[in-house]
Amino acid sequence: MATPLKAAFIFIAPGGDPAKHRNWVRTEQVELLAVAVGSYDQAEALARELVAEEGIAAIELCGGFGAAGTARVAAAVKVPVGVVRFDVHPGLGNASGDTLFG
Repeated sequence: MATPLKAAFIFIAPGGDPAKHRNWVRTEQVELLAVAVGSYDQAEALARELVAEEGIAAIELCGGFGAAGTARVAAAVKVPVGVVRFDVHPGLGNASGDTLFG
C-alpha cells in the first residue's frame, strides 16, 4: 500500500488558535489535518511549520481566505495550495477575509 498523502485544511476564524484548534482525519489514502487560525500571519507561520515538521504535501484554505490571504500562504510554502472560494463568507459576517484580516 502506498503512503497516504498528508494534507492540511486551514480555516480562519476570530479566536482561532492553531495550538488548540486542530484535529486529524486519517484514511488509507489521505491524512488530513484541520487547523484553525485567527490571522493571516498565523496562517503563514502554520503553513511553514506543517510542511517542515509534519510533512504536509498539500494545503487547502477555507473560503474565509481572500485573494490576498491565499497569496500570502501560497508564497510561504513550496507545496500546492488550493482554496475553497466564497465571494463573501457566511461564517465571517458575509465579508472576505481580506477585509477582516488583510
